[in-house]
Formats: sequence, C-alpha cells, structure tokens
Amino acid sequence: MERATGTPGGMAPSAEPDRVNDYDGFAEAYSAENENSLVNAYYERPAMLSLAGGVAGHRVLDAGCGSGPLTAALRERGAVVTGVDASAGMLALARRRLGDDVALHVVDLRDRLPFDDGAFDDVLASLVLHYLEDWGPTLAELRRVLRPGGRLIASVDHPVTAYTIRDPRPDYFATTAYTFDWMLGGRSTPMRLWRKPLHAMIDAFTTAGFHLSVISEPQPDPAARDLFPDDFHDLSTRPCFLFFVVEASPSAAGSDA
Repeated sequence: MERATGTPGGMAPSAEPDRVNDYDGFAEAYSAENENSLVNAYYERPAMLSLAGGVAGHRVLDAGCGSGPLTAALRERGAVVTGVDASAGMLALARRRLGDDVALHVVDLRDRLPFDDGAFDDVLASLVLHYLEDWGPTLAELRRVLRPGGRLIASVDHPVTAYTIRDPRPDYFATTAYTFDWMLGGRSTPMRLWRKPLHAMIDAFTTAGFHLSVISEPQPDPAARDLFPDDFHDLSTRPCFLFFVVEASPSAAGSDA
C-alpha cells in the first residue's frame, strides 16, 4: 500500500474502528488521493517501476498492494502479478480496478504467506516495511517465496524524513515508533510507523538472506514540475523515500527450487 500526499503510507494491519493504521476506514478517500498525488504518481511509483525494469513474463508479488495502482502498472508491462494486503477494503478497490484475472489475497505481512517456496521472480514492497517493528520474519517469508536470484524491490520512509522532520528523536540508532494524525477525507485517523537507522535496514536484508544490489534516492518525474509547482522544489531537494533492490542469495535459507 502506498503513501498519499504529505503522509506516510504502507501496508497496515486490519483494524477495528479507531485503531491506528485503519486503512479499511478510509480506503476510498486514500485511494482517490493516492491516484494522482505528487509523491505517489510522480515519484514513488515511477521509481519502483524504473527499478523493476523489464518484468514481462515475470511472476511478481505486490506485497501491500493497496487498491492496486502498482499492480496494474506491472500487469501493463507484461508481468503475472499477485497482490496481497492486510486491508480487505483496499483489496475490494483493487478488485474493482483489476478485474478477476489478478490473484488477490487478504494477508498480513507479519504472517506466513500462502505461497510455495520460490513462487515469484520479483517482490515489490511499496512503502510497507516501515509499518513493522521487526522486519526479520517478513523478510524471511519474502525470501522464501522468491526464487534464488529473485529480487525484492522496496521503498520506505527515508531516515532523513523519519528522524528529522516527523516527530524528531535524539537517538538515531534506536528503533522507535512515531505516531501522528492523518487528515484524509475529512476524517482524522491515528497512524503509527517505525523508523530504523540505515545500517539496521541493511542488516535486516542480509540476515534474511539477501544481498544488496541498489540503494536509490530518485528525483520526481519532471512532468510534475508544472502540475505541483509549490511542492516540486521541496521534493526534488529534500529526500522523502529510500529505495532498495536486494537479491535472494542462492545459498540462503529457503527454497532453491
């Protein structure tokens, strides 16, 4: 699941009303905002697709797919895509967008995935991992369902954003949660994310059996300059998200099928 303008986003646990990260409670408003926003449509999604490159014929898991804009873009590029998300409300919107020819599953990424070992060539995790205190079990599962040499492409809040702009904390090296109220569709919803230092992110990938291929800090699409003149300069001069491409090591624990 992706981020709407000016606010963090990602896969959130299925929630009771008034709980934090209640994507079911504002699925329609979130999806509408996300569709054409600067940070999603002209920054994060293009960056994820650029890092994915040629995916025609690839078996791709969109982990935290939300209402499916990235899933749809991958399918348009010839990938065979499966989507998972913890929010049934978001998946209902994804089904409306994608029709019946894309497999969609209600799955919390903290749980075991309902797929065989080595089922996918690529996994895309768009603005998902920063909802998790402990990346370890989730990354181990994503490694398991990837073929040896398969790629995990992930985006998260940039540490500069998480540590200096949002509710600053003095200890960069600690893993800490931060909360805020997200106003969307006239409703205030409490949100909670987790921030980690960069070395902890990289350690989590390598411990799960991945080796680092790319760390990226991309620029927004130049086409957004005229569409969002007030915000384009800030986004192009101050990092917002951090992007990783990591590859599943053949020798790591998991399937070598």
